[in-house]
Amino acid sequence: MEEKLQGVFAALTTPFENDKISIKYFRENIKKYNTYDLAGYVIAGSSGEAACLTDEESVILVKEALEARAPDKKIIVGTARESTASTITFTNRMADLGIRAALIRTPSYFKSVMTSEALKRHYNAIADEAQIPVIPYHIPQVTGLSIEQQLVIELSKHPNIIGIKDSSGILPFLGEVIPNLPPDFSYLLGAGSVFLFGLSLGASGGILRLADVIPELCATLYYDFLAGEWKKASRLQRDIIPLNNAIIQTHGIAGTKYAMDLLGFYGRPPRNPILPLDVNGKKGIERILKRLNLI
Repeated sequence: MEEKLQGVFAALTTPFENDKISIKYFRENIKKYNTYDLAGYVIAGSSGEAACLTDEESVILVKEALEARAPDKKIIVGTARESTASTITFTNRMADLGIRAALIRTPSYFKSVMTSEALKRHYNAIADEAQIPVIPYHIPQVTGLSIEQQLVIELSKHPNIIGIKDSSGILPFLGEVIPNLPPDFSYLLGAGSVFLFGLSLGASGGILRLADVIPELCATLYYDFLAGEWKKASRLQRDIIPLNNAIIQTHGIAGTKYAMDLLGFYGRPPRNPILPLDVNGKKGIERILKRLNLI
């Protein structure tokens, strides 16, 4: 089993100018994130608008991230495609670039036939052929599919499946699964609103969109937890929940990018057909950041 993944990973957004990826601003963002105590970055995930990127754009972003990152930052890449074969091909293309692991969401176009058995065969086949470790991605609110608890436990037995990213936000799911996982299996949370609570149940870290906006606070929460500073961590978790809800549930990618703009990162427009934030949405984000004394 590979080294356990721990800490906070920022699920990076993809900067666009005139609907084209902007390498300049992508690199600038990473150089700023390098100054924070983050474990690494996820490229071409949900927060990176992966569904709107071409394969070649993803390759370009990964190459740039590998050059711009600080030496201690790990790079994970979203490599999911709808077929098992194409996922294996793209995953190994990313492996050739030297990334740490592949984050692979459930295939969902034919969700009505994506049974636990189908998903088990899919992930095991990918892990058998992948030249880098594999991390299944549980995000039922987007895919419409849940990876069942027993399936997570079964997949954890594969030597090349090193963890899971769980963005469901369902703490009982985590609480029931973790006691049945190998000790070196990485359980990474994707829901910033329950980050502290998940850590207390045994999660090893998080892949958070929230870390695009407030990387320092996300890292502080994690290290406060490790230090046993429960009151400080609880207070911080409570304070950041409204921001997490705003950039995930209410305003999505557009809200995330606007908050980044306000805090000195490059966010700017999402890629079409996602609409930019309207005036009321901007005011809502501004109010939350002011309550956090960030602007």
